[in-house]
Amino acid sequence: MSGFANDVASEAVPGALPVGQNSPQRTPFGLYAEQLSGTAFTAPRLTNRRSWLYRMRPTASHKPYAPYAKPTLLRSAPFNELPPSPNRLRWDPLPMPKTPTDFVEGLATYGGNGDASTGQGIGVHLYACNRSMKGRVFYNADGELLMVPQVGRLRLVTEMGVIDLEPSEIAVVPRGVRFRVELAEAEARGYICENYGQLFRLPDLGPIGANGLANPRDFSTPVAWFEDIDAPCEVVQKFDGRLWTTTLEHSPLDVVAWHGNLAPYKYDLRRFNTIGSISFDHPDPSIFTVITSPSDTPGTANCDFVIFPPRWLVAEHTFRPPWFHRNVMSEFMGLVHGAYDAKHEGFAPGGASLHNCMAGHGPDQATYEAAVKGDLPPHKVDQTMAFMFESRWAIRPTRWATEAPHCQLDYDDVWANFAKAKLPKPASG
Repeated sequence: MSGFANDVASEAVPGALPVGQNSPQRTPFGLYAEQLSGTAFTAPRLTNRRSWLYRMRPTASHKPYAPYAKPTLLRSAPFNELPPSPNRLRWDPLPMPKTPTDFVEGLATYGGNGDASTGQGIGVHLYACNRSMKGRVFYNADGELLMVPQVGRLRLVTEMGVIDLEPSEIAVVPRGVRFRVELAEAEARGYICENYGQLFRLPDLGPIGANGLANPRDFSTPVAWFEDIDAPCEVVQKFDGRLWTTTLEHSPLDVVAWHGNLAPYKYDLRRFNTIGSISFDHPDPSIFTVITSPSDTPGTANCDFVIFPPRWLVAEHTFRPPWFHRNVMSEFMGLVHGAYDAKHEGFAPGGASLHNCMAGHGPDQATYEAAVKGDLPPHKVDQTMAFMFESRWAIRPTRWATEAPHCQLDYDDVWANFAKAKLPKPASG
């Protein structure tokens, strides 16, 4: 089923979905009708997102939440631990945990911007874990979660169904949807963009036309699934920047049927239809946008999710790697696998880099020298998948991220030895 359909319907038990009314006087099997709203009630029809869930118990039935007492590296907007830095930052891969650690315990925040309470900006996190969540679920009241696995397959067991996820795929879990992360392998690591702003959607295609980039038919939502378990279950939620917890006497993943246009969805990045130049130069990286969270300024995103997938380079008389540039947008990059074509060393899978607003960056010296001296036959950039969270505001790193042992203090050195250009001597006279 499409993740961007007008309306999707799914039921795990035949007859569980009411016909004709969302909340009839008597629902099938005595299920509880509950609306999950991802936008304001009065949002325009084009952008309004909501789904009706028919569950075994209402989510309103729970004990008060208490602050989550365990230590955590998860942080939230506003990011004010440190002043924003204009310096370029890069990290080695996030180390795997040495003790049993599940998804919630393995979240570590690298930075972000905006303010979760006002619905603007993003948080940037990585996760590293080595055990499945057991007897607990998690949900985020602050924003939707864009998950980018890098190592290890995951099983996202959500209120609305199950999503199996592997590296080179992404998933988006809407704000408020409860889920459990199960590991299909011994370890898992990946990246998360926590989106406080407008919901992610497909970008407009403009002159590209009707086809290209990510196509709606390649997004999928889960089929209704539920569990009927009467056993204690911890519910951990992130609310206004902090973690809170309560315990239920049953599993909250008890939605028997649902319909609507707000649901978790996944997308296989290998299905992205890459567009590029077939003459000279190459387009801005925005041509690789998969999904976007718009802002109130047209054309300037709260967040773009951009990928750099396998692709052919055929442009003539052209510097083919990403060129040197400074950008009004701020860029947080990650690498799922392979090598990034602008950095052949130091930027490893599971690592990350941050280039804030107007920070000069581009290829390292080795990449530059090879690019300007080499021939230009058609060449395929292959066996790679890099990506970027690009945001309109400066991304403020957390104190932990800047002081972590895997932060590369010598990152500036990759641009240290470029020779000065040699100009011709002016003609005499």
